[in-house]
Amino acid sequence: MRPRQFPAVQDPYAALRYPEYRNYIVAAFFFSVALLIQEVSLGYELYSMTRDPLALGLTGLAQAVPFIALSLFGGHVADRSSKRKVILWSMRIITVSSIALHLFARAEASGWWTAPPILVGVIYTSVFIIGTCRAFQSPASSALRAFLVPPSVYENAATWSSSAWQAGSIIGPAIGGFLFAWLGFSDTLLVVVGLLVLSTLLYSRIGDRRGPERGSGVDLAKSVKEGIRFVWQTKPILYAISLDLFSVLFGGVVAILPIYAQDILRVGAEGLGILRAAPAVGAVLTLVLLSRISPMRHAWRNLLIAIAGFGISILVFAVSPWMMMSVAALFFSGAFDSVSVVIRQTLLQLRTPDEMRGRVMAVNGIFVSSSNELGAFESGVAARLMGVVPSAVFGGVMTLAIAGWVSLKTREWMKTRLDIPG
Repeated sequence: MRPRQFPAVQDPYAALRYPEYRNYIVAAFFFSVALLIQEVSLGYELYSMTRDPLALGLTGLAQAVPFIALSLFGGHVADRSSKRKVILWSMRIITVSSIALHLFARAEASGWWTAPPILVGVIYTSVFIIGTCRAFQSPASSALRAFLVPPSVYENAATWSSSAWQAGSIIGPAIGGFLFAWLGFSDTLLVVVGLLVLSTLLYSRIGDRRGPERGSGVDLAKSVKEGIRFVWQTKPILYAISLDLFSVLFGGVVAILPIYAQDILRVGAEGLGILRAAPAVGAVLTLVLLSRISPMRHAWRNLLIAIAGFGISILVFAVSPWMMMSVAALFFSGAFDSVSVVIRQTLLQLRTPDEMRGRVMAVNGIFVSSSNELGAFESGVAARLMGVVPSAVFGGVMTLAIAGWVSLKTREWMKTRLDIPG
């Protein structure tokens, strides 16, 4: 395959000229805001009830287990079913789960019972349900994006999609922290439900997109193996998503931010919202720049620099005793991460055939979930065993080591001016 050349300057609004794509990214924005408000409030409530770092890590595990177990099947379904219907059913179930969580939280807050362990169990159950639904929603949504715009604007679409998610990552945690402080846990979940309903309505305005007709006798195991084999044989995709997996798996500190907010920086729920929003602020500002200047020239070099920058940012955050320094470090971690996200998503969109998008996106989703949700579990376990600050330092060092090892193994890829070798 002849590598695609990328202009230094591009039309920053190319993807937004397509109405269905606009509905798509606004829906993604509301969805990310809803999930992140809920994640912040769940994390703060759990740590307040348990005072145990492992309790925070277990939320990541509860979401990662069903997501990883079912994602390949979800990708198979996305390739052979209506992507729109898969998304809408997933959104409805997530919404119902959030309503149930609100009702249990309100009952506990109102004194109808005094059994915090029951509420903890309901929280983990809700997170498990969200992970299950995302195993279907995520590959269907990622695959759908490629059908809403032409290939010539895939990179721009990847940038705007990342911008929508990251904008939600700014507003969601910030609002979540303040809503939790002002309204309490149960009423914050009502806001989550409203945003999920808005997102579902916007997804419903996108036309149907079905997979190729292959009959009812398609072998599931063979279909899943095709997706795994494609990723394994396409080395640039494999290396890119593996870099993201290990850097965030070890370097991610999101799960232990409630501990930093309460016990180290002592800034409370409002401060937690600011800490959670800081990486997304850095990401969005960087994505605005990337919508005008392509990172795909010397893409592999840029990817490795971004991963190394992420690791350095985490190291600074780990040892910072001051709120402003911590916020700045998290800001730069988001900025560097956004570069790697755009390169990875563009690569996936360009190199994946239409009939395999759901399965390939499912494999990518497994890597992303492993880095985020399992990374949250790893953070909780490491914080309990090593202490909070040493565990964060360890994560930053491991990220730098991984970036260095990969740069040595693929150093010939950085000598070319092409987009991505392979």
